[in-house]
Amino acid sequence: MAEEMKYRGNVPLHNQYGPEAKYAVEAEALLPTTKHEEEIARGLELGLPGADSIKDRRIPTFSRGELPHFAGINTFVKAPYMEDVRKCGQYDVAILGAPFDGGTTYRSGTRFGPQGIRKISALYGSYSFELGVDLRESISMCDLGDVFTIPGNIEKTFDQVSKAVAHVYASGAFPVVLGGDHSLGFATVRGVAQHLHGGKLGIIHFDRHVDTQDTDLDERMHTTPWFHATNIPSVPAKNLVQIGIGGWQSPRPGVKIGRERQTTIMTVTDCVEMGIENAAKRALEVAWDGADAVWLSFDVDCLDAAFVPGTGWPEPGGFLPREVLKFLQIIADSKPIAGIEIVECSPPYDAAEITSLISTRVICDVLACQVRSGHLPSRRKP
Repeated sequence: MAEEMKYRGNVPLHNQYGPEAKYAVEAEALLPTTKHEEEIARGLELGLPGADSIKDRRIPTFSRGELPHFAGINTFVKAPYMEDVRKCGQYDVAILGAPFDGGTTYRSGTRFGPQGIRKISALYGSYSFELGVDLRESISMCDLGDVFTIPGNIEKTFDQVSKAVAHVYASGAFPVVLGGDHSLGFATVRGVAQHLHGGKLGIIHFDRHVDTQDTDLDERMHTTPWFHATNIPSVPAKNLVQIGIGGWQSPRPGVKIGRERQTTIMTVTDCVEMGIENAAKRALEVAWDGADAVWLSFDVDCLDAAFVPGTGWPEPGGFLPREVLKFLQIIADSKPIAGIEIVECSPPYDAAEITSLISTRVICDVLACQVRSGHLPSRRKP
């Protein structure tokens, strides 16, 4: 699908643009502005017209909407807060936080991940230049706030998160989960799997760590989600593809279990040497082989430690941001996915909010590619 994103000649342009830029400039000219104008009108109605000294009469007295980026109450990219979660199915995309780090085995702090991601997401508008998508004009999004997690009980937290994700998925909204540590991967997958009516669920897993051991420190932790997820009959291990694995933090018991269950591992070197496009194609083939849906699980530590200081287990030698974004764009362009989780963002260890920012970028790029390829709005609405 990505190869088709080329200049179409529908808008006259000179020939000095680069190929991607030419596509992007044409795409912007064809985007509507209806929702933007509605947001301005709503701001003036609810936030009062601006003071007499304000020349731009689109500016209200109280900030209501995207601008200014530093103002407002933080939801993800300033999506409307939906207090009544029973109504999430009225939206195409529903964001939910899972503030839990009881599964961490070294540096905690990911319970603040949803807060950190929402805060820096205010920096973003709704339009991506390169992708040629304006999310505000294309889909409706709401922020449901956070799941009520139980800090001292990982199993009860799993139950809460599974129920929350199951509710959103069953409503027809596209679930976006802001973690939280990676132990939650089991709970999110369990929530989706129960609504596939016997269908199979594949998993595309970005990480530096395999996360496939049975227990860690005698409990289910953030190193164990895929052992337990692939114990679910409708989540075959053969459809688990793990991208970016490597370094000095992959416990051997997890590697052994992956080998026995025949998961597919692709290292950073594998992906770079075969090319990101070919690596993405292979990942898609594995995850979708006989599967009815695919869940996308993105651990920020798959990126090189230089780009994600705010995580519990940083590891040098990971992906560059542009590599992983390209990878994700190909995946999201290919087919409709079941949903996405971003995990292991730990704001207490972050520098200038760059880990929270890449988390935001991953979500926005995935949503935009689902939109531009016609996968969102979803056609599985009940």
